[in-house]
Amino acid sequence: MKAVANAPDAYYIVAETGLDPETRALKDGETFGVFDVLGDIGNGAGQGLYHDGTRHLSLCQLRLTGHRPFLLGSSTGAGGHVLTVHLTNPDLPGDHELLWAKAVMHVRRSSFLWNRTWFSRISIVNHGLTALSVSVDLSFDADFRDVFEVRGAHRPRRGRLVPAVETADGLLFEYHGLDGVTRHTVVQIEPAPIVATGQCRVELTVQPGQRRDVYVAVVCSRTAHPLPLAEQFDEALAQATVAMDRLRSRLAGVRTSSDLFDEWLERSRTDIAMMITQTPHGPYPYAGIPWFSAMFGRDGIITALSVLWADPSLARGVLMALAATQATRVDPASDAQPGKILHEARGGEMAALGEIPFAAYYGSVDATPLFVLLAGRYYHRTGDDTTIRRLWPHIEAALAWIDRYGDADGDCFVEYARATDRGLQNQGWKDSHDAVFHADGTLAEGPVALCEVQGYVYAAKMHAAELAAVLGNEDRGRALRAEAERLRHAFEQRFWCDDLGVYALALDGAKRPCRVVSSNAAQCLMSGIASPERARRVADSVMRDGMFSGWGVRTVREGEARYNPMAYHNGSIWPHDTALVALGLARYGLKHDVVRLAEGLFAAAQQFELRRLPELFCGFGRHAGESPTRYPTACSPQAWAAASSLLVVQALLGLDIDGLNRRVTLRQPRLPSPLEWMRFTRLSVRDAELDLLCERRGDDVGTSVMRRSGDVALITEQ
Repeated sequence: MKAVANAPDAYYIVAETGLDPETRALKDGETFGVFDVLGDIGNGAGQGLYHDGTRHLSLCQLRLTGHRPFLLGSSTGAGGHVLTVHLTNPDLPGDHELLWAKAVMHVRRSSFLWNRTWFSRISIVNHGLTALSVSVDLSFDADFRDVFEVRGAHRPRRGRLVPAVETADGLLFEYHGLDGVTRHTVVQIEPAPIVATGQCRVELTVQPGQRRDVYVAVVCSRTAHPLPLAEQFDEALAQATVAMDRLRSRLAGVRTSSDLFDEWLERSRTDIAMMITQTPHGPYPYAGIPWFSAMFGRDGIITALSVLWADPSLARGVLMALAATQATRVDPASDAQPGKILHEARGGEMAALGEIPFAAYYGSVDATPLFVLLAGRYYHRTGDDTTIRRLWPHIEAALAWIDRYGDADGDCFVEYARATDRGLQNQGWKDSHDAVFHADGTLAEGPVALCEVQGYVYAAKMHAAELAAVLGNEDRGRALRAEAERLRHAFEQRFWCDDLGVYALALDGAKRPCRVVSSNAAQCLMSGIASPERARRVADSVMRDGMFSGWGVRTVREGEARYNPMAYHNGSIWPHDTALVALGLARYGLKHDVVRLAEGLFAAAQQFELRRLPELFCGFGRHAGESPTRYPTACSPQAWAAASSLLVVQALLGLDIDGLNRRVTLRQPRLPSPLEWMRFTRLSVRDAELDLLCERRGDDVGTSVMRRSGDVALITEQ
């Protein structure tokens, strides 16, 4: 990857080499690692050990007596937090005979992240009949590059990289940044290695049937772990496992009649748990590995919204963290205005120096109304008025931003335009430079009003009206409902394109509609802003072959001027986008289409390694015997892609949990063709719980309460 002068925008991810589709990822808090299938670092784009926006290790390669081992298998397993790699030795020729026969050694490489440290254990078992002499050779390097450098940004100046220092048990790497911060990477190995020029060698003799272990700890800090490393490894692994199990167990359980569907759901649960970082304000799902392992407002909100029925605590953590970082002043450099919700927050040298504007950046038009929307749905899910009272000043500030800065020209519509040329050119979820355009391909000039954003604002004001009433301010509630209704009426008048059967992608700065069929129009349905008749017409347009690929919904229709199935936002398929469309279709009772979307995403998930849906994949049509086509720089895992499976479950069953009135409602529940039943366990409703069974009964789905604890009612509407 390298920066180029004619990149489409300043923060474009330049793909000289795409991400290896078979990389392995681990994450703990602010630390994450991207490895190849052998557990090495340095054999592909983006690989490394990162902490707080900086790559602390750019090379780690294992050799056995100088030879690369053969791969037998590699997986992060069901728990998702331990990478286990099985290796064996190649033939090792001597002067007159083989010193080793092929596959006489089994090498098990187990690694995980915990407390800023990458722990690794290399276990060697001799399955031969004679003793083996083997050296475990490990090569290390640390470039301390900012993640934006790794993804292609050019920096005219960098700090000072100190030559590696050899220590008694490994290596010390050091970098003095231009931001005044000294960053360290400490490599420790046990048994103590022979160290020379970045190479660490441990000489072992392994008797027949014997196992010998080599332990490695790589710490993103000056502080080294006290020896022995074997004890540190076991203790840290136990703590990491408990932490991961705790995160996974907060989600309600879901099992089905299909093992493959269950694998998709379990991978989703694992990835969501992995992506969660504990903040001072509660749990927050970071967006994606490797490029977006940071706090993003929009991504966090949509992920929390997607899992709200299964774990409302995540929504609370997102709301509290975003309230704490809400903008309080006008700052053009960060696209901030009072009341605006954070777009992203980055650590690292480039952010600290202002070389990128993302230390705390507010350039998203939708995060602010989505924040209010999530607060409303969180209250409906939990009845937690204590949290809503704490959030209310922030909700009011967000509403004030919508009216004053979002709708600066007073036409009812919320628009965006970046304040400086260093900000993002497009500030909706499709933020590529070319994502908003007219039918002839001309790019829309701002300020731009996106169609789905108007839906978010409508829903935000309707939810805020309810919350105002809960807090005893009926007059404020009535005013907000009236504002929402005015917006709905204006939206129907200005955005509807009758000949296309959809809402326009956007209005440009001259209020001209961008007459492009896009998934944005279908996302409008989740808010309820569309009339029932127009919602049905949007569904008809979205479910045709030009939009629905068979795997999911394309971001724009095949045949549009800028359609490209390999483009980031102009023809690709994003799982979270398809799931949000499904949620909107379910709101209007269009369950046949919901089932088709669910079956498409499930079929796609089966084809991706580990049943893990990536951030996006290419928009080519589905054909018998073919798999979905990967996008070369997609994040995987990615939080809202992982959460899409849980959102699809909600859409299929019409699942609604009313915490205030202690009831669970299923509206027109349906199951996709592979499933005969779906069972829920630990479905919490305030202090009560339900276990539910949903079974196919002809064309309908019947429901049964398998266990009930506390006061909660089940309602099924066919």
